[in-house]
Amino acid sequence: MKILFIFYVPSGGIDTLNRQRSIALKEKGIQPEFLYYTNKRNYLNDHGAPVYITDNDSDIKAIIDNGNYDASVIVSDFEMLKRLDSLGFKGKKIIEIQGYGPKSRAREFFLRYQNDVRQYCDGLLNPKTPHIVELMDEIFPEIPKFSFNNCFDTENFSYVPGQISSLPIIAWTGRIEDNKNWREFLLIAAQLYRVLGGNLRIHMYEDPSLSTPEERMAFNKLVKQLQLQDALHIFENVRNDEMKLHYSMIGDSGGFYCMTSKVEGAPFSPLEALSCCCPVLTTDSDGVRTSIIHNATGKYYTIGDVSEAVREAKDLMGNLSLRDQIRVNGLEHVKANFNRKLYAENFCNMLHSLGLKIN
Repeated sequence: MKILFIFYVPSGGIDTLNRQRSIALKEKGIQPEFLYYTNKRNYLNDHGAPVYITDNDSDIKAIIDNGNYDASVIVSDFEMLKRLDSLGFKGKKIIEIQGYGPKSRAREFFLRYQNDVRQYCDGLLNPKTPHIVELMDEIFPEIPKFSFNNCFDTENFSYVPGQISSLPIIAWTGRIEDNKNWREFLLIAAQLYRVLGGNLRIHMYEDPSLSTPEERMAFNKLVKQLQLQDALHIFENVRNDEMKLHYSMIGDSGGFYCMTSKVEGAPFSPLEALSCCCPVLTTDSDGVRTSIIHNATGKYYTIGDVSEAVREAKDLMGNLSLRDQIRVNGLEHVKANFNRKLYAENFCNMLHSLGLKIN
């Protein structure tokens, strides 16, 4: 059984997901391979399987002819359905929706490509994102649909003791773009910085190739306006296997990981943080509901309410019994609900439902 996973770039959550499910599926005798259209970074994370980088039709045709794949999982790129068919792909074609931003934007894409989906798509896959599940049921009632959590390897990405910081750290990851809501994070960080009398480090982890010059200028301007230059530390393109050191240090510092996103599909960053015993404060960005339960595995605040965010942050940092409980519960939640064996079973059940047999 061979599966070709397709996405735009080997970056962010999909890069993490592909590497995680590569391990999970190989344990079931499934051979994954990965196609990305381009790579904007000067390195490639190890996928434990063949990885192809091309957006050229003749190259892609050679890959699928040589690969003899039983199925393809195309992440978010509806246009690839018809393209794969025209290039002679004979296996099942599954569209995986990992996030499209606001529900209105997702609806727009679904409607724009509904004819292609009905003609070329064998199944729709989604990691239990509520607004995506609703749209799939509404617009594609006749297409087989599958919804289950992504997988996460808590054995290889886990807490690393001994990561020391002299000050508590609050951290943020993402692209410097509107949906990730970086402005709100800076406002929260600025208020908390002043409340704590400057005894705070602010970490932001990002890929600068994924932002526009206009957003970058606005970001730099707001940092100066809020006078955060001394406390703010920006980390560019940190390798994923190194992030467990950062999350472990953030958790042990007495700080937390802050998510300010407007809408998310099924973000990996909270799973990474929880697996490293790093508490999470987040907006209710829809897709995060599978990982964060308020005051059990993390904390929520109302998007746009900076004062509430600061109150919840202070409770997360100062209420030590609650903090310790959240750190323990968060790790156990990821182990129970996102483990790779459960993912592999769900994935195999999906393939069986589509008429594919796994040897």
